[in-house]
Amino acid sequence: MKRARLPHNRHSTQKGQTEAQEERSKILQSRGRIFGTDGVRGRFNEGWLTPLKVSSLGKALARANVNNTGGARRALIAHDGRSSGPILERAIAAGLREEGVESVSAGLLTTPGLAWLTKTKDFDLGVMISASHNPAEDNGVKLFSSTGEKLLDEVEERVEALLWELEAAEDVDSAVIQDSSLADFYEDHLREHACPGLDLSGVRLVLDCANGAGSHLAPAVFEGLGATVNKLHCAPDGMNINESCGSTHPESLQEEVRSGDYHLGIALDGDGDRCILVDENGELVHGDGIMTIVARWRATKLPYKDPRIVATVMSNRGLHRALREVGLSVHTVGVGDRQVVEALRNEGLELGGEQSGHIIFGEDNAYIGDGTYTALRILRVLDSERLPLSELAAPYQEFPQVLLNVQVASKPPLIELVDLNERAALHEAELGEDGRVLLRYSGTEPVLRVMVEGPNNDRIREMAHDLAELVAPTPSQ
Repeated sequence: MKRARLPHNRHSTQKGQTEAQEERSKILQSRGRIFGTDGVRGRFNEGWLTPLKVSSLGKALARANVNNTGGARRALIAHDGRSSGPILERAIAAGLREEGVESVSAGLLTTPGLAWLTKTKDFDLGVMISASHNPAEDNGVKLFSSTGEKLLDEVEERVEALLWELEAAEDVDSAVIQDSSLADFYEDHLREHACPGLDLSGVRLVLDCANGAGSHLAPAVFEGLGATVNKLHCAPDGMNINESCGSTHPESLQEEVRSGDYHLGIALDGDGDRCILVDENGELVHGDGIMTIVARWRATKLPYKDPRIVATVMSNRGLHRALREVGLSVHTVGVGDRQVVEALRNEGLELGGEQSGHIIFGEDNAYIGDGTYTALRILRVLDSERLPLSELAAPYQEFPQVLLNVQVASKPPLIELVDLNERAALHEAELGEDGRVLLRYSGTEPVLRVMVEGPNNDRIREMAHDLAELVAPTPSQ
């Protein structure tokens, strides 16, 4: 009789896999990571963003089992408004094709559109060619699994390990199958799903698409719901993406709103996942203000089961105060939409986002941040309350911040700086719920950043200098 296999063998296998993964991580770190916080990004035609290297990336993706369920069969690709987008699209499709993966291009499409279509249209892999809010000379590759989510860290490591070893595809400039109906499908989804029954007849808005991925999609969505849309920066020519426009440069949008009789302005970023608003007076309403409006409105209509939203450490304490007034609170996480999504899932929460305007409505939109979707949710509140945007955003009052950059000779772990931590704790105790102290090293410079936030500008400035002087006598602004 054969003896039963002992349980410790399974654990030994898992241990071996973990050790192999750790070893692979060490090797990749020694070589220098290819993937950053949001895919591969850099100057087009340099480094890992040449067509040859990107074709190798396509081959690595096909071999890496990105969904942990078997090899990829079909990939969906899209790009933003950069002239280099179609070039890199053809290159990565060539690499995928050599490994037996069929690719389809949706053409000019937003990152959230690409992610949602990957999830709903039976694609095994989503590839977005975009550098988001970066200038036209840059580009990047963002990757999504069949669930529409960004690849796990361990999957990225598998891709990188293969990428170092693979040669380029033979033909990096062959045609890719185009399917424009995919963008139309996503447009229909936004109009019908974001706010069912929303009628924007009579609404006058200015829309700045950053000459990027949303330049065709977003105007069609708002106009299809009846809005009168003044299209600003919605004509990508390959080199004008994010050029003095979009969510990171909203000045021209503010001027346009002030020059006419508009209800609001909407600014997207280059790949369409962020949204910044401008009220009827031309004043900015960024991500913290947007979350304030949506969360406070929801609290009066259909209270959340869990009265918390998710925000990052970059959100202002003014958000906390505005939500506290209606019985809501903030679950704070580190910077990045990945961390926001992870907290929404783990905590079972419904709304989260970043000050930059990357807002995520949990299961309502499959945990996908979409600037157009966000604007539609705000328009639903405007329609419901019949109040101007300025009045809805008024409860959010940004607290002053003081940021000092302190030159340091070395960067010992902050936890070891006992005197600094004790002083910071005293200042935070004085500030209470309406203030905070944030200490962190720069990732690229020999600098300690000292940030103090609170309702009294003079007092927080005193606190910031007090902390800085424990480290160096002459901090800079």
